[in-house]
Amino acid sequence: MPTAQLSDVALRYEIVGSGEPVLLVAGLGGSAGYWAPNVEAFAARHQVVLHDHRGTGGSTRAEMDYSVELLADDLLRLMDHLKIEKAHLVGHSTGGAMGIVLGAKAPERIASLVLYATWAELDAQMEQCLSLRRRILGAMGEAEYHRATPLFLYPPYYVRDHQADLEREVAAAIAATPSRNILDARAKGIMAFDGLRYLDHIRCPTLVLVAQDDILTPPYSSELIAARIVGSELIEVPRGGHAYSRVEPEAFNNLTLDFLAAHPIGTHAHV
Repeated sequence: MPTAQLSDVALRYEIVGSGEPVLLVAGLGGSAGYWAPNVEAFAARHQVVLHDHRGTGGSTRAEMDYSVELLADDLLRLMDHLKIEKAHLVGHSTGGAMGIVLGAKAPERIASLVLYATWAELDAQMEQCLSLRRRILGAMGEAEYHRATPLFLYPPYYVRDHQADLEREVAAAIAATPSRNILDARAKGIMAFDGLRYLDHIRCPTLVLVAQDDILTPPYSSELIAARIVGSELIEVPRGGHAYSRVEPEAFNNLTLDFLAAHPIGTHAHV
């Protein structure tokens, strides 16, 4: 994967396929690899742009304060670097929060939004989950932090049926882990996010998507977002946990690609 040098940060990115550009933006883990089950289907219709967030993967691993706004600005600058004037954005969790920021602050750059397993206001459930993950990290270290992660991402039936896959996933995460300080700073930064102030300013076509068994960003988080974004569409699927795109990839791909097809960029696309 190539790297884009953007003044204070280098972002590793990948471009696959052709057509209207779609930014697939990962959540707290920050790695482009999160979208592995989805890239092929998206690339059959679109130019897919993936990147590792600042602090993760092959991008700059700076020990600093993190915020959703900082990560959103990084993504906007990556669009500038790649000469992408306007794109669809499909964001998971933190990636969706980044989409909320860009949809409000750079509306001319975002053709449509898919906000999947996303939140705009930290509630007691999400706070408990993220605080526990931070305590595991602080007391037990990076490896145990990654070993605990599947319990927050995946529903019980998926954990039951994919133990070997999840063991490989955890081993890869441990091998590529950022430092304890970066992991904690990223978690702290997303806990501080206040997305409510942006929602009323979003005017692009928006799909809000959540699984009913998501324990990290439960359906009421998506219901709040959808209620505040004018004209948005809310879809609640029966199962898939916080990682619906990985648990039920075919269903996720079909839902999302159908939405993007209904809201083409048209003559405004330029790559």
